[in-house]
Amino acid sequence: MSTTTGHLSGQHPALPALSGSSVALVHEWFGATGGSEKVFRNITRLVPHAERFVLWKDHGVEDPDLRESWLARTPARRSKAMALPLMPMTWRTLTRQRFDVVISSSHAFAHTVKLGPPETTRHLSYVHAPARYIWSPAFDGRGSSPLLALPRRALQAVDVRFSRHVHSYAANSREVQARIRHYWRRDAVVVNPPVDVPFFADAPPADRAQPRDYLLGVGRWIPYKRFDLIIAIAEAAGLPVVIAGSGPEEVNLRRLAERVSVPVTFEVMPSKERLRQLYWGAKALLFPVHEDFGIIPVEAQACGTPVIGIDRGGLLETVVDGETGFLVGSTEARGFAALAARVGELRTDRIQANAARFSEAAFAATFSAWVADAVA
Repeated sequence: MSTTTGHLSGQHPALPALSGSSVALVHEWFGATGGSEKVFRNITRLVPHAERFVLWKDHGVEDPDLRESWLARTPARRSKAMALPLMPMTWRTLTRQRFDVVISSSHAFAHTVKLGPPETTRHLSYVHAPARYIWSPAFDGRGSSPLLALPRRALQAVDVRFSRHVHSYAANSREVQARIRHYWRRDAVVVNPPVDVPFFADAPPADRAQPRDYLLGVGRWIPYKRFDLIIAIAEAAGLPVVIAGSGPEEVNLRRLAERVSVPVTFEVMPSKERLRQLYWGAKALLFPVHEDFGIIPVEAQACGTPVIGIDRGGLLETVVDGETGFLVGSTEARGFAALAARVGELRTDRIQANAARFSEAAFAATFSAWVADAVA
């Protein structure tokens, strides 16, 4: 075994299968509040002795133990589009250190990292999604331009070729499992992401006593999240709507809000406690977007809040249609609005019980079993 020690070398790893092994945990660029970052933090708690590597840390990330790549010292860190072609090379030149086990948390090229030969280093990759802007441009406008067709094909070839050394993949959902099989021709086990279910379920009495008299949209304010449609649904339903999050679409969404006939309230970057209050006060969470998994709908259900979303992607796994919410086959506002009137038919205890399937404890158990099997 290698003698490399981690940033918490005085602690023993929570995973017995990795006891005595040197471990590297690898993530893409590291934002302050993203869902993939929450997963990475949970992985870190399971392997506290591991070294942790990221391409770069965004401003506001206060974690001195995250080791940034050389890309963090270049202007490319300010533009993911500029950095994208450099990422495979960055991961291959990350460090001269070698590890017994490498676990990557990947939604772009992190799974291409190579920190030792496959004969002596076991490489496991937890995949949030094969890079959407490369493989699924219909989902993500950043890669959909016809001018990017040739570069996209070139990056697809690099993505496949540079990841042949991966011994085992885990996907965050059946949706992503199917894409891994389709794009990379590799099998993967499903390990759903962790959600802090007890925090959202065990709200203070004042939060739980709210009247549930508005619709709610939560997430990053970018075009594909369809907050414009959420506002249109609220208008069609004749109900107030709260839009929680932040992002570059804020100005456009506020202009749209001024033109509709129902109250639209913006909650910019709410705290975790405030977000819990918003979930508990909502009649329903609106989620009309095709996501790979979707942590937000699970958080809402932990609060007993039904979800009205689109019948594809991760919602097929996290929402039980007709029991914990409703799934819609189109993106017509009227279809969503009609279902908002039916959420009273759903049982709060059933909704919360469904969310418990995706707890941090459940993640720890399934993730640990995957790792133990992969390194055996």
